Amino acid sequence: MKIDFEKGDGLVPVIIQNVDTMDVLMLGYMNEEAYEKTLETKRVTFYSRSKQRLWTKGEESGNTLTLESIEVDCDNDTLLVKATPQGPTCHTGTTTCWGDTASNQFGVIEELEKIITNRKINPEDTSYVSDLFEKGINKIAQKVGEEAVEVVIEAKDDNEELFLNESADLLFHYLILLQAKGYSINDVLTILKSRRK
Repeated sequence: MKIDFEKGDGLVPVIIQNVDTMDVLMLGYMNEEAYEKTLETKRVTFYSRSKQRLWTKGEESGNTLTLESIEVDCDNDTLLVKATPQGPTCHTGTTTCWGDTASNQFGVIEELEKIITNRKINPEDTSYVSDLFEKGINKIAQKVGEEAVEVVIEAKDDNEELFLNESADLLFHYLILLQAKGYSINDVLTILKSRRK
């Protein structure tokens, strides 16, 4: 990979993107030494213009960025770094340097998991989820099977609204099943990540 460090007086802008959500987390700058250190340590390192030195993200806060990949743009003077953030990226404590406006397509799932966990730990008489947990793993697994069949049936028809609604039902019941087995969606995502080539 050829990077033109000379065009920007030894520095190139670096866009940091969350490898999982594709949210843009921050913008920084690298010189050649920061680039080499990033490759060597797998921790995203910048050249700090204010500190006039190399700066590894999270060296004080612990909120590091683990390197996943680096790409250079068509002019060879800007880098796109995909990384796994450990904690919030911004020094203000927000997810991105633009606040907590990240799209995080998994946010709804995380919220659902919290609700499901709460219904499991603190059952409520009027809660459908609590009722499923009370009925046990066989009933929960049966519901996942039923919803999966309904998704297949709707996939063969032309009613997109019904297909999407049944898909939502399947995902919802699958999240309950994961909780019943003592797992979360992150356990599944970890396996999917390990399969990524």
